[in-house]
Amino acid sequence: MVQKSKPRKWMLRLGALAICGMAGLTYTSLRTHVPLNSFEPLEPALAEEKAPSRREFSPQELYHRAWGIIKDSYFDQKFGALLAASNGQDWNRWDHKYDGKLKNQEDAEKAIETMLASLGDPYTRFLNAENFGDEKLQIQAKLFGVGMQLGMNKEHKVVVIAPIDNTPASKAGMHSGDEIVEVDSKPVKGQSLDQVVKQIRGERNTKVSITYMRGTKKDVVALVRDEIPIKSVVACQMLPGDIGYIRLDSFISQKANDEMKKAIGELREKNDKHGPAKALILDLRNNPGGLLANAIDIANMFLDKGVIVSTIDADGYKTSQLATRSSFKTDLPAVLLINKGSASASEILSGALRDNQRAKLVGQTSFGKGLVQAINNLGNGTGVNVTIARYLTPNDTDIHRTGIVPDYDVKLSDDDFNAGKGPWWIDPTMTNFKRSAADGKDIQLSKAIDVIKQMLSGTNQPTVASSTETTPKKD
Repeated sequence: MVQKSKPRKWMLRLGALAICGMAGLTYTSLRTHVPLNSFEPLEPALAEEKAPSRREFSPQELYHRAWGIIKDSYFDQKFGALLAASNGQDWNRWDHKYDGKLKNQEDAEKAIETMLASLGDPYTRFLNAENFGDEKLQIQAKLFGVGMQLGMNKEHKVVVIAPIDNTPASKAGMHSGDEIVEVDSKPVKGQSLDQVVKQIRGERNTKVSITYMRGTKKDVVALVRDEIPIKSVVACQMLPGDIGYIRLDSFISQKANDEMKKAIGELREKNDKHGPAKALILDLRNNPGGLLANAIDIANMFLDKGVIVSTIDADGYKTSQLATRSSFKTDLPAVLLINKGSASASEILSGALRDNQRAKLVGQTSFGKGLVQAINNLGNGTGVNVTIARYLTPNDTDIHRTGIVPDYDVKLSDDDFNAGKGPWWIDPTMTNFKRSAADGKDIQLSKAIDVIKQMLSGTNQPTVASSTETTPKKD
């Protein structure tokens, strides 16, 4: 293992929530890295070299700051291969390309976007002030809105999936299934879910009017926006047979590891309803990732030794993160649920526990994104996401574009999904909001329960066994 002369810490980030207080989820891939000399500690920080104070830069200065970040830190320095369309010219060709042509901030931002697009890397991108601010709030687990999880049904109607407890929406009596028809007296018909969400979001203590349909009855409610808690652990319960179940929705919040500790602790405790958990199912399906620091902390809850993840930077140096003997450990037999929506930090944790033979994986092949991005503050309230490294699982497997193959493959066809046999919290019809992890309809979760029972009985099946629960029709 080769160590860098300049020490670094790393964190991953994937996921930008379109939120009005945990609203419909829309994910954009990104991951982050933080040097030790960054302006904040690792957990809530965004990457930035020396925390430049916010100031106004000339358009040319802003452009050159972005150009320099790519030149210094982009993970693949073989620009000729990446820039085939530019006749093999190196990155220096962009240095003075727009000299004298940038008249304002908008010009600079468009030039930066054009420059970054030339890399052919969808994960290296410009963050405008709104997107950059959203990133900080998500990492700091801060969100301002009314507290509704929204979705769009097949008729393109915006529907309340669920109000979040103890938020303005829940206190006002909003129900699952309510259809949002107007925001501040303006119809939402024809708008995207993100557009509706942006209208509902807003600063704390400001008002928003929501017009909704409940069945055939139309009503209006006035809500005062407030800070909405962002939860990483969105489900923690005991399944029959004293099998603990935790659904980890994301690694985004800096509080995710504390929420995991609390959830595992609750499942290990005996109470009047059930005994202590005999095993654990950790559901990472549709978990787009988050802070690598959280993935490492959670891996340490399961591992006493071994490599958790390795990163290889632009200079080709490999750095391995080793498991440590943390004060909080669980030795419960474990199964992780993954699918095509499990990415980034989810794949880090899945690879760490599987390669160290600490857990079995059930579900479908994961997303497959083995690159690390840095969020760099440009100093004027905007930023640049830059791919700075790739990562390997403990067995030195590069999962980028291939994903992690589960030990037990449970295909989910379109017919299965539409019949409600997919992840229990997703209802494609947007009509059944009373599903639970214990209802037995989720075929991937059912397989995970079977595997746990086999592990407990000592009759575990061979690795990479294929499920026969369903015949795949269209994956």
